[in-house]
Amino acid sequence: MLNAPLSIDIRRGAVAALGDLLADRRIATEGRVAIAVGPGQGDQIAEHVRGTLAECEVFQVEGGTVDAAVSLGSRLRAGSYEAVVGIGGGRTIDATKYAATLSGIPMVSVATNLSHDGICSPVASLVHDKGKGSFGVIMPLAMVVDLDYVRAAPERLVRAGIGDVVSNFSAVDDWLLAAQECGERIDRMALTVARTAAEALLHQPGGVDSDRFLTVLAEALVLSGMAMSFAGDSRPASGGDHEIMHAIDQLFPGTANHGELAGIGAAFCYHLRAAHLGEGDERLAEILDCLGRHGLPRFPADVGLTVEQFAEAVQYAPRTRPGRYTILEHLSLDQGATLKAVEQYVQAHGG
Repeated sequence: MLNAPLSIDIRRGAVAALGDLLADRRIATEGRVAIAVGPGQGDQIAEHVRGTLAECEVFQVEGGTVDAAVSLGSRLRAGSYEAVVGIGGGRTIDATKYAATLSGIPMVSVATNLSHDGICSPVASLVHDKGKGSFGVIMPLAMVVDLDYVRAAPERLVRAGIGDVVSNFSAVDDWLLAAQECGERIDRMALTVARTAAEALLHQPGGVDSDRFLTVLAEALVLSGMAMSFAGDSRPASGGDHEIMHAIDQLFPGTANHGELAGIGAAFCYHLRAAHLGEGDERLAEILDCLGRHGLPRFPADVGLTVEQFAEAVQYAPRTRPGRYTILEHLSLDQGATLKAVEQYVQAHGG
């Protein structure tokens, strides 16, 4: 048995059918639904739902923090709601997923941008007192992506999801490496779904101004989330690439967004594979080409980091996921070797 969303609706005008989806008795038998909205387009979508569901109540989510999620969870429990709809970007949806899990009710995800695979994953990335962490949550029961709303979001946030999807290649290869070196169990179904999502996007023609491309991107993000659900953790979509991303978030907060940093992390991990294992050259070239074609950052300087700062993050990266075995743990480069590797990466591919 595999966990999968009850409904996935990706198209222009999808929000218009949200009320009918929420009236589905498999989600809410009596129609007592809460709506959690973040800043931006969430309020506008919430108004669409109000006309269909008389019993719905709207709550504002103040950022993607543990405190905001716990506060929302308390209000959901107090109101005896049957389901909650999270409307907005990654922070709002992650906070709503966590709150829904605390409350023991299903959650419907309505994404207004495509910045990362959190729109349909069993993981919530939230800020807490000591930085940012990932928390296991229940995967959304249904999800909606209205391409009209996605197009209205800042283009940078839409493009960022490309970096998160292509980082699946690095995560999958790290998982296979962990199986080979440590005997870690592999869920082949989860691995296949994660890699297929990345392959579908890698050479997809067009860009974020195309509905066809946005549909493939949204579907790839959904498949990545489902792969994590199948595996029971983030393994199929999070390897050394995400360790680097989390390290940058902790050491140099505000540098860039999730998908942008995941893309750079994936490219650098393939540079390490090519330099030290003699494999991955072709995949590195494909990823760099894809990131460049869509205007995503590829090198430390592209996100305002020096070579030394990026090397510091790579050194720190394994601490963000204790117990996870990736190319970073496998090579276990010291400070000098890490700095040299970053310099070589920039010199070899940044010209």
